[in-house]
Amino acid sequence: MSEATRTETFSLDPTALQPGDGARARLSRLLDPSSFVELGSARHHRASGFGLEKRHPDGDGVVAGTGAVEGRAVNVYAQDRRVLGGSLGEAHADKIARSIEQASRGGVPVIGINDSGGARIQEGVAALDGYGQVFTANVAASGRVPQIALLLGPCAGGATYSPALMDFTIMSDEASMFLTGPRVVKAVTGEDVDARSLGGPEVHSERSGSAHFVVDDDEQAFAVARELLGYLPDSAWAAPTEAPVEEPPEVDLRAVVPADGRAPYDVRDLIRGIVDGGRFLEVQAHWAQNLVVGFSRIDGRTVGIVANQARWLAGVLDGTASEKGARFVRFCDAFGIPLVVAVDVPGFLPGTAQEHGGVIRKGAKLLHAFTSATVPRISVVLRKAFGGAYIVMNSRSIGADAVLAWPGAELAVMGAEGAADIVFRRAIEQEPDRREELVDGYRRDAMHVDVAARRGSVDEVIAPEDTRPALVALLRSLRGARQPGFVHDNLPQ
Repeated sequence: MSEATRTETFSLDPTALQPGDGARARLSRLLDPSSFVELGSARHHRASGFGLEKRHPDGDGVVAGTGAVEGRAVNVYAQDRRVLGGSLGEAHADKIARSIEQASRGGVPVIGINDSGGARIQEGVAALDGYGQVFTANVAASGRVPQIALLLGPCAGGATYSPALMDFTIMSDEASMFLTGPRVVKAVTGEDVDARSLGGPEVHSERSGSAHFVVDDDEQAFAVARELLGYLPDSAWAAPTEAPVEEPPEVDLRAVVPADGRAPYDVRDLIRGIVDGGRFLEVQAHWAQNLVVGFSRIDGRTVGIVANQARWLAGVLDGTASEKGARFVRFCDAFGIPLVVAVDVPGFLPGTAQEHGGVIRKGAKLLHAFTSATVPRISVVLRKAFGGAYIVMNSRSIGADAVLAWPGAELAVMGAEGAADIVFRRAIEQEPDRREELVDGYRRDAMHVDVAARRGSVDEVIAPEDTRPALVALLRSLRGARQPGFVHDNLPQ
C-alpha cells in the first residue's frame, strides 16, 4: 500500500479520532454510543486513469451504515473531505444511494453529512450518473421517511442537489453551497465573489431559503438534528411522536397581542404561551420572516405551527412566505403531523414586484397545500383575516377542521377604511364628515367576528386564555382523523 493510500484509509476506531478528523468521528458524535454499524467499509472505486489506479482508499470517501439517535434507528452517511476531496464517484454514490434506499425500505429516517467538492472529475460521466442514482433515491424516499441533510463544509455542483431534495438542511458556519464556484463565476460573468458571499450560510438562510437551520459548528448541527428528529415520526407509516405533557409558561396572551390591529408583536411569544413547555423549533427563521413555521407539542404530541408574523411586514403574505408555508404544510401532511394555524393577516402584499415575481403562482402553492392536506388542521384568528389571504390561511372554506377566533377579530374582504371608501364612495363625497361614522358602521355590520360566527365561517369565539384548552380538546377529538400511511412526496423548496 502506498503512503498516499494509507493516509486516505479511514481509522477503524472512531474513539481514536478527534473533532474535525473526518466522517467517522462526526458520526460517532451524532449517534448514540456504540450504536453505529458500518456497511461497505472495504468498497473502493474501480476507475483507472488520471492516477486513480494508484489510489484506492477504503470506503471511497464516504462512511455509511446504520445507528441510533436517542434510541431510534436511523440510516446515516458522511462524506470525508480528506479523501479525494470528498468527491463523488461511482462507488461513493452507490453507498449513499443504498443507505437512502435501505432507510426507505426499513421505514427509518436518513441523515446525511455532506462535505464534498462535487463530482469526481476523473471518473467523468460515471460520476454524473452516480449523482443521478443518489437523486433518484432521494426522490423515491420523499414523503416516506424524513431526510435530514447536514452541510458541514463546502458543497459544490451536484453535491448541492441532494440536500435540496431532502426535507431539512442544516448548515454550519463553515459550510457553503453553490452550483458553480467563485472562479467559474469570475470567468463567465466577471463577478468577483468569494465562497461565503456566493453561497454561505447567510445567503441560504436569509435570501435563497435553501438552509432551514444555521449553526456555528458541528456540535450545534448534531444537536439541532437530534432535536428536529425528536419531533418527527420514523416514517409516513409511523404514528406521530409523543412526550409527557407539559404546561406552557405563564404568558398573558392578551398582553402579547395588542388590541390595535396595526400594532406589531412577536407571534413566537404567543406560540410559547400555548405549547408544551413553551418549546418551539422554528424552521427557516431568517427567511420570509412575515410567516413563522416550526414544530412544537400540544398535549404531548407533535404539531406543526404556521403563523403570520405581525412584527415583519405587518404579517402580510407574499410570494416567498407562501412558498415557505406551502412546503412546510406539505411536509406535515406527508408525515401525519397536525397543523395549528395562527391567523393575523391583512392580505397579500401589493405591488409590481410581487405581481411580476409570481405572487399568484406562489400563493396558489400555499392554497393547494392547505386544501389538499389530510391531517387535522385548526386555525385561530387572533385579530384580522382579510381578502384572499384569509382564504389561503386555512379557512373553513378550504377544509379547516375548526376555526376559532378571539373576541374583536375581524374577517372581511379588506380593512374597514378601504371598504367604506368603495361601498360608500358617493355618500362620502357628498358628506366627507360622515366618513368615520360609515367606517365604524361597516366594521360593525360586515367585519365583526360575530358576523363570521353566525354564518359558520368561525366555529367558536373564545377568550385568549382558552386557546390552549380548546386546541387540546380539538386535537384529541381529531386523533383518528387520519391513519398513518404514505400520502404524497415532499417538493423541493
